[in-house]
Amino acid sequence: MSEETGSKTDPVNKNKVTRFIDPYSDFGFKHIFGKAHNKNLLISFINQVLKGRKVIVDIQYNNTEFKGSGEDYRKTVFDLLCTGDRGEKFIVEMQKAKPKNFKDRSIFYTANLIQEQGIGVPADWDYEIPEVFFIGIMNFNFDNSHPDHFIHDIRLIDNNTHQEFYSKLSYTFIEMPKFKKLEAELETKLDQWLYILNNLEKLSEIPLSLVGNREYEKIFELAEVGNLTREEMCEYNQRLKIQRDNYSVMENAKDEGREEGREEGLKEVAIKLKAGNIALSFIAEATGLTIEQIESL
Repeated sequence: MSEETGSKTDPVNKNKVTRFIDPYSDFGFKHIFGKAHNKNLLISFINQVLKGRKVIVDIQYNNTEFKGSGEDYRKTVFDLLCTGDRGEKFIVEMQKAKPKNFKDRSIFYTANLIQEQGIGVPADWDYEIPEVFFIGIMNFNFDNSHPDHFIHDIRLIDNNTHQEFYSKLSYTFIEMPKFKKLEAELETKLDQWLYILNNLEKLSEIPLSLVGNREYEKIFELAEVGNLTREEMCEYNQRLKIQRDNYSVMENAKDEGREEGREEGLKEVAIKLKAGNIALSFIAEATGLTIEQIESL
């Protein structure tokens, strides 16, 4: 797992029983934020991230799988895709480990969503498109160049005048390992949200400073392992097993690649992993080879 220094977590050593689920897992994130009857939690979180620049009153959950307009168009699968009460589109992604070309991937996701707006519209369409927001919650760092700067607000601006050129496309990336505030240091509601995400799995009870806030209490209620149904518990354990297995496979592949020290060695490792039906994205992360190189093996 190629996470940055200071953010590495070894899932193999996380077999201990915890009271609350891991919000960075695919199951945990969607269990808390991805259900329509709990959409107030996602609305509240998004509003805090956007810092008053946008106030969302309501959202609708959309299909998270998008194929594009052509038969051979590369499929996009979002973690969460929502539409705001004024037609705004929100992509909300939780990334536990740093995938290859993460910034490119984020641009590709929003480009797909924008391109979709022109499909099936009347001939007199004037190219007006809704606002598109990408929010990436990352359990890794882009780099260590700004150790205290953990929220990146990315928009299109004019480099000469520093004025915003286009206001309807923005990216917010949150580097969670750089958020190091303790409970006593929390100053804003966004601080409280990030503290919960960073510490939920480690906690044994809801912090006293958060007691009385219905939204936060709801998160802890949803996240409590004892409150999961049998089906939910099976799914959660299965996702954790996949996560741990992938971690072990990738670490072993990286070790073998280092020992070989040659591209041919990495290709041999990739062939073995590919034969084991390991996802190409994981093989690429483990070996440093591109998806195209792996597909050609």
